[in-house]
Amino acid sequence: MEVLIASSTEEICELLAQDSSRQLLAGGTDFMVEVNYRHRSPSSVITIDQVPELQNWHHDGNSVVVGSCVTYREIERGPLATLVPALAQAARTVGSPQIRNAGTIGGNIGTASPAGDMIPVLSALGAVISLRSSEGRREISLEDLIIGVKETSLRHGEFIESVRVPVLDSPQEFLKVGSRSAMVISVTSLAFITYPKTRSVGIGLGAVNPTPTRAKEAEAFIADYLDWESMQVDPSGLDPFKDLVSAASNPIDDHRSVAAYRRKSIGILAQRALTRVFTEGVL
Repeated sequence: MEVLIASSTEEICELLAQDSSRQLLAGGTDFMVEVNYRHRSPSSVITIDQVPELQNWHHDGNSVVVGSCVTYREIERGPLATLVPALAQAARTVGSPQIRNAGTIGGNIGTASPAGDMIPVLSALGAVISLRSSEGRREISLEDLIIGVKETSLRHGEFIESVRVPVLDSPQEFLKVGSRSAMVISVTSLAFITYPKTRSVGIGLGAVNPTPTRAKEAEAFIADYLDWESMQVDPSGLDPFKDLVSAASNPIDDHRSVAAYRRKSIGILAQRALTRVFTEGVL
């Protein structure tokens, strides 16, 4: 296997332009599992975890731009966690400390697994993904990038450079169901983001659909049951809200769970996240 070490984004572009079949490697927490199980046999690998532009993040006005090689460890604690708390909550649920030290946000997106813990948060936040190649940059939504199970719309020679998410300074929640409380792949997961300026919420679903999904009917429905001054929710809207979130899912049976449990649990997670942010009260 040929191993190439990139030192800049320009070098990544050049190496991919020469051969777009080269595999990018950062943390390798998903990729190396497939290699070790002989599900993949790449002939050429480009390591990108030492590229400074991809390792950094910056607060840019009303948003945060996170380089694709920023690790879960960087996201889960410190200033970035304060700016985007739901992303930090999700990062803290990923694997062991060793995995969080190595795994990256770009890898979680690029793997395009329905169970990726960053996916529902980024979806609920309306994240914009910046892609780079020798032909230039382009921006794309998460929903347009991940088009199937472990399938993306990346073009030849293109890679994920960064992710932009808004800084909202308002309550956010990430909840996850697994077979145990830590170091586990999601059975279901959910992100709940509040948008006080528009008096709306964003709900991203994880592990219940093949691609990133917002529960848009539930988002629209619950708006009429929320009081943003008192931060209360009319309890009469809770059960219909839960059912609408469940209806937005299209899960499958697999070795981790059955579809019926996933469909039920995603609704319960949504109701739980809602009542963590908005206390129950008759409006």
